[in-house]
Amino acid sequence: MPKPSGAESARGPWRALVGGSVGNLVEWYDWFVYSSFAVYFASSFFPSGDPTAQLLNTMGIFAVGFLVRPIGGWLLGRLADRRGRKTALTVSVMLMSVSALLIAIAPTYEQAGHLGAGVLLVARMLQGLSVGGEYGAGVTYLVEASAPGRRGLAASVLYVSTTLGQLCGLGLQLFLQHTMSEETLHSWGWRIPFFVGAAGAAVVFYLRRNLMETEAYGEESTGERGTLRALLPYRREFVLVLALTMGGAVAYYTYTTYLTKYLSNTAGMSKEDATLVGFCALAVFVVLQPLGGMLSDRIGRRPLLIVFGTASMLTGVPLLTALGEVRTFGSALLLSLVAMVILTCYTSVNAAVKAELFPTHVRALGIALPHSIAQALFGGTTEYIALWFKKAGMESGYFWYVSGCAAVFLLVCLSMRETRDTALSPGERRAALEVA
Repeated sequence: MPKPSGAESARGPWRALVGGSVGNLVEWYDWFVYSSFAVYFASSFFPSGDPTAQLLNTMGIFAVGFLVRPIGGWLLGRLADRRGRKTALTVSVMLMSVSALLIAIAPTYEQAGHLGAGVLLVARMLQGLSVGGEYGAGVTYLVEASAPGRRGLAASVLYVSTTLGQLCGLGLQLFLQHTMSEETLHSWGWRIPFFVGAAGAAVVFYLRRNLMETEAYGEESTGERGTLRALLPYRREFVLVLALTMGGAVAYYTYTTYLTKYLSNTAGMSKEDATLVGFCALAVFVVLQPLGGMLSDRIGRRPLLIVFGTASMLTGVPLLTALGEVRTFGSALLLSLVAMVILTCYTSVNAAVKAELFPTHVRALGIALPHSIAQALFGGTTEYIALWFKKAGMESGYFWYVSGCAAVFLLVCLSMRETRDTALSPGERRAALEVA
């Protein structure tokens, strides 16, 4: 594969950051919109009755989307390593556009019985395939396209775009809550965000077709790319990604997507106030990501991961207990911001760490497959487990579950090596030898 020209190389990092980030934003907007609007459309697809049971059924389908993530991680991770990062990213956003459109036009239970829930299930499976592969290809693309001393900053953009996607969903929810009645939102207003997501994904599909491939991928000469056999020698790195993702995913989904429901169902806040708390906390969270990424470029990735593991383990129970007892907007926001600061120590650096663990010929697959497996087992079930504990009258048990996952995360971080100075391509290795 020919190398890009000098001018193209200079523009490459900016194209990678913009193109990859905007696509990731739309991907995660669609993914999180399902969760944030579930309280409005749960009754549309399941028989009337216990609202908590309807929400459990809806979030069960949400979890199914996570369960197919490993398949997406394998398929698109293999595609990214064999055919290029750009190709996998384009296919990923195409799948997301189709799935969002399916949800937008799905018939309700009153219109077609269980057919609507079936359409919802198929759409979530397509989204799971898309996001399962998006992460590995997206992380690989962003990190490979950045300079060695700025990988932490570049990788932190992933969670900036992820969170901006969620903010767009929450912002639209706030707008619709203030311009539509509760009845209208439950009836058809919830469909609007999915139409918006489908249109946005179609635009990004076009943009991603004009992205450049990374130099690291073009320089790779290894014969066997993106296969499970080629990944086999990196078993330890595979397990590290599994463990890191487990602890980080449980905390991330607890304090982001589940937070609004928790404040509404447990603390008794109105849906509007709970949504606004989540929106404000996530806005601050976005600003924190590049700061954490830049700090990791200076002091390394491992110290920040250890801080996250320690703080999340020690504060999980008291922080969630306090959030469940808040009575004012200000106190809820303050506690949420504490959670965001702790969470940043993971989210701002984890993508860079995972990319730096694997060589080019299996990097996308090595990131995507274990990451998506852990997301399926722990991230996708987070809200379902939380709601199960609540329905069983043992809600505090979930708090200990969050802290326990963080404890495992901490033990893994204490045993892993620092990855900041890893060379990601033959060109970087030659440059490092010349400097030495």
